[in-house]
Amino acid sequence: MITTIKTKITKSILSPVLGMVLLLSLGSCQDYLDVQPEDKLSGDQVYRNVFDADAAVIGIYGKFMNLAEKHVILNEMRADLMTTTRNSNPFLKQLSEHNVTTENAYISPRQFYEVIQNCNDALKNFDIMLVDKKFTQSQYEQRYADVGCIRSWVYLQLGIHYGNVPYITEPIETLDEVKNISKYPRISFDQLIDRLVTFTEGLTYKKQYPNGIDIITDVDNYNTAKFFINKECLLGDLQLWKGNYLAAASHYKNVLETSSNSSNINELFDVYRLKGADVSTNNDLAVGYIRFSEQDARSLINNNTQGWRSMFARERDVLWNIEWIWSLPFDSDFAPENPFIAIFSKNSGDYLAKPSQYAIDLWNSQTQFNSFPYDARGSKFTYNMVGDDPVIMKYLYKFQAANDPFKREGDWFLYRAAKLHLRYAEAANRDNQQKIAYALLNVGIYEAYREGLTGSDDVTNVMQTKEPFPYDFDARNGEAPRFRGNWHRNVGIRGRAYLTSVGAIGDDVITTENNIINEAALELAYEGNRWEDLVRIARRRNDPSFLADKIYEKLNKEGNAEAANVRTKLMNPNNWYLPFNW
Repeated sequence: MITTIKTKITKSILSPVLGMVLLLSLGSCQDYLDVQPEDKLSGDQVYRNVFDADAAVIGIYGKFMNLAEKHVILNEMRADLMTTTRNSNPFLKQLSEHNVTTENAYISPRQFYEVIQNCNDALKNFDIMLVDKKFTQSQYEQRYADVGCIRSWVYLQLGIHYGNVPYITEPIETLDEVKNISKYPRISFDQLIDRLVTFTEGLTYKKQYPNGIDIITDVDNYNTAKFFINKECLLGDLQLWKGNYLAAASHYKNVLETSSNSSNINELFDVYRLKGADVSTNNDLAVGYIRFSEQDARSLINNNTQGWRSMFARERDVLWNIEWIWSLPFDSDFAPENPFIAIFSKNSGDYLAKPSQYAIDLWNSQTQFNSFPYDARGSKFTYNMVGDDPVIMKYLYKFQAANDPFKREGDWFLYRAAKLHLRYAEAANRDNQQKIAYALLNVGIYEAYREGLTGSDDVTNVMQTKEPFPYDFDARNGEAPRFRGNWHRNVGIRGRAYLTSVGAIGDDVITTENNIINEAALELAYEGNRWEDLVRIARRRNDPSFLADKIYEKLNKEGNAEAANVRTKLMNPNNWYLPFNW
């Protein structure tokens, strides 16, 4: 089976083609069909050169976009931060209560394998193209690695949600063959992780696409560079699941240092560094207040172009670029349509999901630097009260700003700097680097490593970790002698959120890890990470109660009579996984 890709990308038609498919339309990339039609193009008609290869890559991302709704719903509704509304269908209620039937519309793995089938077909044809000298070795390695990593990402999600799955790496005749256990036996989640680590680490190209090639361009106000999966982030996640913490931290650190060689000062000091608030202009991504009015709750910076909220609403400008690592846009003019307005909006959608009371209480248990007893990332930014109902807002800001029911732009949020810091801190903590984990979680490297600094401005031997890679951070900021370390603007996750620190330098591994995972809930809620975070930690500790207790708390706070029974059920790890029902 091959994908029908009838459009050859050339420089003369690059903009219209990318406008059609890089904005994730499948207009020239038909779905895989179980029966190949007679007019379907053969492999030598669609994989002729690098432009055809790019069209195949873009078509795969178009197919991949169809997983957005399922990714968010499965990873959030099954966890503790999201719950159902009065409008929710029975299938969503089943997911929230961990009582799914085989008829549940959300649980079929078929969509995942549609993407995998596309990837397998492209990878096979890329091999053929290389042998036939239809593109260069570097062109091959770049595109092979991109598609291979998308496939690994999809398989990781399959393992997280289904446990035992078939691992298929060659194109198959029909998708229904996936059900043939004798031909494609299901392997355990542990075996799957091993195979994903081996394959993905074995890729010869692990960087992003270089600038200057046709697939990286500007189309209709979108730059395509961050449409594509970040391979080092994926590798970090795979090694984190595997328990190879030094390897995970190394991959994450490579991404953290993306701009370390930049000649642009703002890039050098800001990109993926979690810089602090700009108190004079509030042109930042931090929780902040109007200067000198920090004790007035009404002075909170809360709009689409300034402060923490703006990272979900602003255009892809310089500030957007220092936070976002991987994000895919939905555009009103192209398929697939944005699914999140229907899920979350109360006034313009179906309002199918909302924050759980457990999540609301967690945000309200925090303390800001000005002593306000709540986390502004909660009710001010991540959700708002609309009438008497809490409404998840991260996915709605762009739609609301357009003020046009037909303009339904939005984004699928996949990876950003805060998530990178939290994952790195998780790996570092498990690799006995608790102080670094504490610093990135709370106040930043500069503050955490100021020990010994007195009235002297000499910072030669402070404000830095003095550790080898991947734990080397230099946050020095002084005048005698003058130092400006690359990390001197780093303020930590909670520092950027204007929150007091949790834990202490020197806390044990479990305490630090608990704080990291709690912070991930506060910072990353509804971005598709929560269920996998709970599963990963519970598996690591061999402690089902870590996961079961959080689901119990969610349901119990809702007055759900099944809360205790669900907890009992989830104490058996076999019940964490969905039925592999085609």
